[in-house]
Amino acid sequence: MKVLVTCPPMLRLIDEFRPEFEAKGIELITPNVVQTLTEDELTALVPQVDGWIIGDDPATERVFRAGKNGRLRAAVKWGVGVDNVDFEACKKLGIPVSNTPMMFGEEVGSLAVHYLIGLARQTFLIDRGVREGQWPKPAGISLMDKTAAVIGFGDIGKSTARMLDAFGLYTNVYDPFAARTDEDEMKYRFFSFPEKLAEADFVVITCSLTPETRHLVNAGSIGKMKDGVRIVNVSRGGIIDEAALLEGLRSGKVHSAALDVFENEPLPSDSGLRGFERCIFGTHNGSNTVDAVRRASKQAIKLMFGFLEIA
Repeated sequence: MKVLVTCPPMLRLIDEFRPEFEAKGIELITPNVVQTLTEDELTALVPQVDGWIIGDDPATERVFRAGKNGRLRAAVKWGVGVDNVDFEACKKLGIPVSNTPMMFGEEVGSLAVHYLIGLARQTFLIDRGVREGQWPKPAGISLMDKTAAVIGFGDIGKSTARMLDAFGLYTNVYDPFAARTDEDEMKYRFFSFPEKLAEADFVVITCSLTPETRHLVNAGSIGKMKDGVRIVNVSRGGIIDEAALLEGLRSGKVHSAALDVFENEPLPSDSGLRGFERCIFGTHNGSNTVDAVRRASKQAIKLMFGFLEIA
């Protein structure tokens, strides 16, 4: 029996997990993956394995159909986001599939807050200046009594809101489907997007990418924001229309942005975003702590063994 792993964080710790597979007589297939494999690469690999632990790869109907025509029996999406996985194709083809939800709320939430503080205090400009032999002292803005708009109130959004509350920010939450407690209702203000968006000093994106949220942050919604707004995205790049964000940065409507994710990853070398020194860029790395990778990987392994009926 063979299992393919294409999730980079799991692959970087794969030697920790090999004994679990070896004990079940499973051969691990572990290609070198920086971000994702291509559809063509996957259609060649997936038919050769019984199980596939997916990263952010294009897990399309074409790939699953090729797998079904080979020996593929099950798939697990490592992590929370599933916008790259065609679940309907799996259902149609009879391939059991699941993600690993509720894994990274604290990790991604804390990174969102880290980025927010970085934009508020412009600590990245200080770091860059000191490295160049300068001694910069940019004036930041305080957090107390500022307002953050948190778009998405799932596991990550709730963790983010809780941490922001500890810094004394008011939090406006946008999520029509969120389950909320009486305590949530007392601590946060819930609105329909883009209601009250002009109140926000910070806009923090923590929602899933769906047809409804694609380009939710666009020229229209940016136009409704406060002048000098700071934007953080730790979710999926496609939620922001990057052309509109660029225009907002050029005009000064958007003071700065911290982006862990982009519409195209890795960020293209000719992206206009690279020209704005007040922006912070990440590498779609919000969940990547050793602790979280272990946690999600063990859950992915457990699900995979269940699908393959391995005791």
